[in-house]
Amino acid sequence: MKSLYDFNYEQMCDMALEQGWKKFRGHQIFQWLYRKRVSTIDEMSDLSKDTREILKQNYSLASLELRDKQVSSDGTCKYLFALEDGSLIESVLMQFDYGKSICVTSQVGCNMGCAFCASGLTKKKRNLTSGEMVAQVLYVQQDLDKTQDRLSHIVVMGTGEPFDNYENVMNFLSTVNHDRGLGIGARHITISTCGVVPRIYEFAKEHTQYNLAISLHAPNNELRDQLMPVNHAYPLEKLMEAIRYYASENNRRLTFEYILLKGVNDKPEHVKQLAKLLKGLNAYVNLIPYNSVDEHGFKGVDHASAMVFYDALMKQGIRCTIRKEHGADIDAACGQLRIKHLRKEEEGR
Repeated sequence: MKSLYDFNYEQMCDMALEQGWKKFRGHQIFQWLYRKRVSTIDEMSDLSKDTREILKQNYSLASLELRDKQVSSDGTCKYLFALEDGSLIESVLMQFDYGKSICVTSQVGCNMGCAFCASGLTKKKRNLTSGEMVAQVLYVQQDLDKTQDRLSHIVVMGTGEPFDNYENVMNFLSTVNHDRGLGIGARHITISTCGVVPRIYEFAKEHTQYNLAISLHAPNNELRDQLMPVNHAYPLEKLMEAIRYYASENNRRLTFEYILLKGVNDKPEHVKQLAKLLKGLNAYVNLIPYNSVDEHGFKGVDHASAMVFYDALMKQGIRCTIRKEHGADIDAACGQLRIKHLRKEEEGR
């Protein structure tokens, strides 16, 4: 049964017309879902009983079951949800000076196989529907409603490759961005990709105001081949060509994500290669502390070493930041909590 959360605003109005109702009926349903944030169709009290019955017979409200919640001393909250088919996914609420941001998962498992990432320890099982992504945001927002707080930012950087689930991700963003939905501004929404080149071209032509972040993590093909298998299909030359096309089509600053791995991609020559690669782009590099994953054996650099890399990159004329570490005292790495629960389930069988 299709979830009502799968419909963006325009699709909801079209659905109302297909049912033989007035377009305004779709507007009402959308308002109930995102402004009043009801959890059942029966709560939509200004719809007739017959209308509600038709909705219940044909549509559901995609529900998430909370399986675990970890709260860090810095306020970071990690949620582990079970979907209706029993699949487990994670969402993370992060606290910043500028507001509260949710990191959303787009797939069950991940096929990208990045060497340092917990998400890739289990292969992709399926794409999430747009409604299942919306449900993550709504669950966390309803948690915040208890303290009269609200989400201000969304990053699609959880488990999975968003551009490998492109249509559902874009539909999801249309809903949460819509001023009759959650009204989260497009410039407060960031999509991350490890470099699926055809989708970067497609995204460039959308001319949205969403931010684009590239998971780079290595400044040369030899190293990136070792860390990120996607580089075999789309090496840096093809990736950077697509990025420069995006930049020519959109007046948006780009973010390049770079996890600092001790002794792997943190050397002086890597600074020079990275500066050469990004020269001329309206971009900055987000240097990310590494949350260790036992299975991979990589280690993160200490703060002093990160500052050395930061200073050297700034001297090369590349703007950069060192991302504040979040959730260091919980299962913070993307996919880590999910993997822990999957292993417990395996042991229990």
